[in-house]
Amino acid sequence: MVNTEQQGASLFIGLGNMGRPMVLKYAPDRELFVFDVNGETAAEVAAEAGATALADLDSIPAQVRTVILMLPNSRIVEQVLRGEPGLLSRLATGSLVIDMSSSEPASTVALAKEAASLGIGYVDAPVSGGVAKAVTGQLAIMVGGQDDSVARALPHLEPLAASTVHVGPPGTGHAAKALHNLLSATNLAAAAEILSVAKAVGIAPVKMLEVINGGTGRSQASEFKYPKHVLTGAFDSGFAMDLMLKDLTIAQGLIESTASQAPIVLTARETAVKAREVLDSPNPDHTEIARYYEKLNGTLLRAN
Repeated sequence: MVNTEQQGASLFIGLGNMGRPMVLKYAPDRELFVFDVNGETAAEVAAEAGATALADLDSIPAQVRTVILMLPNSRIVEQVLRGEPGLLSRLATGSLVIDMSSSEPASTVALAKEAASLGIGYVDAPVSGGVAKAVTGQLAIMVGGQDDSVARALPHLEPLAASTVHVGPPGTGHAAKALHNLLSATNLAAAAEILSVAKAVGIAPVKMLEVINGGTGRSQASEFKYPKHVLTGAFDSGFAMDLMLKDLTIAQGLIESTASQAPIVLTARETAVKAREVLDSPNPDHTEIARYYEKLNGTLLRAN
């Protein structure tokens, strides 16, 4: 077990689709506390991971020195850290916060400055790879933060990741995640367009994917998402379209704030927004953008 007298215990907050499997990879040999707004979920995860579930965040165990956040957005992160009673004001000097949520870079920069003023390290470490890679501990993690804080965070990230890249100062990890997801969404939409045209000229989507994946046009979308989640009609990647749109909006803000020219990827965001308006599912998976193209072109990409 980790020497808690020297390193303290960890608190993992947010046990949803991603947080739950991440905790199971993170938990071994650590003194770990977990919290989720769904108390039943927290109890289940704690039992499975050998951790201790907290009923609330009002009384943080004194030995906690590392807090890991896996939350839906910056507003919730801010509420947890700044609310009444906010964690930043109650963590011991020398503690470390690792925000693995898909947060807004500007919010992250502000929180990191606030944490630093209290003697608390702050690292943004969002992930890519979805539920499947969370389960296997093979996430790609992009890290923003000061060198000393990142060095302290790496041992906590190691059980979760196949790759970890320190991209720059606080906020750049979240910027990298948003830009990455914008490119990922562009690949997803572009593949749907190509497969739709291919089918229109008599090429089955599964055969066109063989061509793409054997050539230079391949992407993670064509190699994995379409065969597993789209052509099967499952649409079950575990990453909601609304969460994807949140990331794309963050990326759009970065593009606009830097006066950069990025017409192709911004068009992909516009397409994703239109797709969400058209789709009739209450909480569609992000791979269901393919259903939008099916409606648009009057053809099925799914094998069944």
